[in-house]
Amino acid sequence: MSQIIYTFALEMAKIGIYGGSFNPVHFGHIGLAKWVVEHTGLDEVWLMVSPNNPLKDQSQLADEQERLEGVKRAIKGIAGLRASDFEFGLPRPSYTANTLRELIKAYPEHQFSLVIGEDNWRIFNQWKEWEFIWEHFPIFVYPRRDAKPPNVNANVNVNGACGHSGASEHSGNVNFLKDAPFFDISSTEIRNNQS
Repeated sequence: MSQIIYTFALEMAKIGIYGGSFNPVHFGHIGLAKWVVEHTGLDEVWLMVSPNNPLKDQSQLADEQERLEGVKRAIKGIAGLRASDFEFGLPRPSYTANTLRELIKAYPEHQFSLVIGEDNWRIFNQWKEWEFIWEHFPIFVYPRRDAKPPNVNANVNVNGACGHSGASEHSGNVNFLKDAPFFDISSTEIRNNQS
């Protein structure tokens, strides 16, 4: 009698990394993260608090633990959302390429994607090792009302990076979330109103 061996491949959890300063977190961040979980096929979205974003003025940042606690309070009880301090233990500034490499090592059972705004997509070619990110990770781009026009002098063609209108739903490794809702609020506005 022959023995039959069954193997079951566990499906990898699909995790979207939504990084930001969250200075402070607001209903726009949470509403968007919730929408992404509900409409993209991702199992979870991790709101990854960046302790040191290389593209932002650090003098305006609140304490990283304070910002993390704010995210935890804001997402409490919302399925599919998780607050992450993963970057707190990484070298600074917080480069997304480094973070993604370390996430793969720490969580080999997960498949990671990146969730970014259209404003960041327009300057994606300025990110450190953007080619590595582009080649190895799906990217979800959500629309922003305040996105600046593309840099017409950019000499990069990442399936339209820095020049894509956002009308297409899917282009290569990039998914344009054209139906995602707009949230008319920003952390900058909140900070300015508190002054």
